[in-house]
Amino acid sequence: MKYLFISHLFFSCSVPRLKRNIVGFLPILSWLPRYSIWDYGMPDLISGISVGIMHLPQGMAYALLASLPPVFGLYTSLYPPLIYFIFGTSRHNSIGTFTILSIMIGSVTERLAPDANFLVFDGTNVTEEVDIVSRDLYRVQVAAATTVLGGLIQVVFGLVQFGFVGTYLSEPLVRGYTTAATVHAVVAQLKHIIGVSPKRFNGPLSVIYTLADLFTLLPETHLPTVLVGVVSIVVLILAKELNNALRQKLLVPIPVELCTIVVATVISFYARLGASYKISVVGEIPSGLQPPTVPNVSVFSEVVVDAFALAIVGYAISISLGKTFALKHGYKVESNQELVALGLSNTVGGFFQCFSVCSSMSRSLIQESTGGKTQIAGVVSGVIVLVTILKLGSLFQELPKAVLSAVVCVNLKGMFKQYYDIVTLWRSSKIDLLIWLVTYVSTVLFNLDMGLGASMAFALLTVIFRTQSPTYSLLGHLPGTELYLDIETHKEVTDVPGITIFRSSATMYFANAELYLEALKKKSGLDIGKMLTYKRRQEAKQRRRERRAERRAQREAKRQKRALRAASQRSRNVVFSVEEVAGQLREIDGDTLREEELGWKERENSTVLVMPETSEGHHTWVYLKGTDPDTTTLGSMFDLQDGDTTTLDSSSEDTLSRDLERVSLGSLGKWTWDIHSIILDFSTANFIDTVGIKTLRNIFHDFGEIDVYIYLAGCQELVVEQLERGGFFSDVITKGSVFATVHDAVLYCLKHHGAMTIHSYENALEMSGTRL
Repeated sequence: MKYLFISHLFFSCSVPRLKRNIVGFLPILSWLPRYSIWDYGMPDLISGISVGIMHLPQGMAYALLASLPPVFGLYTSLYPPLIYFIFGTSRHNSIGTFTILSIMIGSVTERLAPDANFLVFDGTNVTEEVDIVSRDLYRVQVAAATTVLGGLIQVVFGLVQFGFVGTYLSEPLVRGYTTAATVHAVVAQLKHIIGVSPKRFNGPLSVIYTLADLFTLLPETHLPTVLVGVVSIVVLILAKELNNALRQKLLVPIPVELCTIVVATVISFYARLGASYKISVVGEIPSGLQPPTVPNVSVFSEVVVDAFALAIVGYAISISLGKTFALKHGYKVESNQELVALGLSNTVGGFFQCFSVCSSMSRSLIQESTGGKTQIAGVVSGVIVLVTILKLGSLFQELPKAVLSAVVCVNLKGMFKQYYDIVTLWRSSKIDLLIWLVTYVSTVLFNLDMGLGASMAFALLTVIFRTQSPTYSLLGHLPGTELYLDIETHKEVTDVPGITIFRSSATMYFANAELYLEALKKKSGLDIGKMLTYKRRQEAKQRRRERRAERRAQREAKRQKRALRAASQRSRNVVFSVEEVAGQLREIDGDTLREEELGWKERENSTVLVMPETSEGHHTWVYLKGTDPDTTTLGSMFDLQDGDTTTLDSSSEDTLSRDLERVSLGSLGKWTWDIHSIILDFSTANFIDTVGIKTLRNIFHDFGEIDVYIYLAGCQELVVEQLERGGFFSDVITKGSVFATVHDAVLYCLKHHGAMTIHSYENALEMSGTRL
């Protein structure tokens, strides 16, 4: 029975958890069984068709950005959306080709497979030409390998709960990065629009070198190609503006890009633009699907940095769009599951010769605005692409590449508007503007991979600098409330008598701990360093005085002992006065001893009579005091044995304590102040490290040396736990020094340390409804 109970308990606890894990990993199981065709079927169908139509031109155009044949853009628009349909949590993200990722893939493929590596001689063995088939085949392998590696990185990040990594890409950084990427995209498309073949440059300043080469090639511009490109751009811009103007009256947007491509293909086919005018066209598009192939793992080591950048950028774009739509429509997007879904889409897609994907802003907006409810719309768009690949692909063989380049450039219009961010950020945040500019410049000059790394490093440095130099302020009490506000910015607040309330706008940690201490000294007006230095100097002086007085007392005791021994031998059992003994000592020593050195002084009208008695080696002295020897009274007796250092009359220096007593700065008279307590407002601290704990312990100790009490207020529970683990609390610093609020700490200080000022302040506290 015992084992049955344990097994029942195990299964009752693990089965629900297992179910949650399965549903969490396969979100489709949570919504597909409840899918209502009547409610969602038609909106998803319309939305899917609209998005699928957009996939066709964008897929082929963005394949050119990736330096790949256009058909591979169609493959990329087919497989990844089907994988995301199973594992994704966003209902409105449209997964597929995206401008930025295509540019990043293009930089990798052209770096590892440049034209120079595929030059062959023509039939005359005189002129070299590029083996386009071999070049494109290897570029597809490089793109697929990079995509698989980037997908694996995303999957691993998702499984280890690293979904927060996207938060390190701030909005100014992402917008500056995407704006700079548009520069790379436009430069890459210029050769298709003006009909020239510039050299391919890689590494830093490649954009500058490419533009310089294009400028030298301007005399060779192919005018028919320029005409086709310019006309396409103008038509697309006008059609999109008309589409936007009529969007409220249209059930679905007009597929401007698809219409332009179809019209351009028909004109090119009948006018024979490729053969007659030497305009570059798409060329052969194979029908049917390619079988899956294992990626070329030999290039993994060469593309690992690019794969990591693709993984981070793709995830950041997808999660930002997903959360935007989720907030608008009231559902939740799981960050870690999105990483897994996106990673699997890339990994599986890479086996089918796809390149890196993420959510597209333009397609996602169309999917949401046309009424899409679930990822069924993504399946419908995939069907549209599949039909095109199987049956309609060959129809686009005569499509001019200049038209696809025009589609890319016009779609970048929205990103060009991001240059207005400079004006907006200048007004709102200079730091964010600096991040935007550094990201933009570094990405334009150093390429997409190095630019991303440099911009992320700079953004993190700005965080460190801002926390290293926070705002420090003194707080005052707002009458009638329990609030404590900055004295400099709120004129209506009042100081609390005898109490300084100090607050930092950032957490105290190793980078700003020293600055925190310096600010506390400055704001409180107590230069603790100088005060403690002065105190220790005074203590050292007092110790030296003590030692000198002790040495004098010892010497004096020895002299008195010798004198008394001599006197006792010469005048036993005789009553004599102290004055007579002093005279005898002067005669014995042969020199004149000052009475001050012996410690004896004449006492007016007061004679001390000493009567020595001997008893077995001990000298007992009985002294009598009085004005008349006949009327003297017996005072007291004390034993003086060999080695004793007791004196009859001690020096005035001997009144100092042998043990060094604590020195008060107030008693020394160097400084005076009216602060008895300092409250450190820790409400802004979300952690504290070992350096911060050490600094805080020194603050308690140093200010305690000058009788100023330190208290903490507003500490979060985590901070208190870290203080405990760091050994902060002790018999000297107890948890009684920590208060939940600043107001509680103020009341405690006034009650225990503010007796002189409590009556002058209690009226203000009563106004807030608080009594001491």
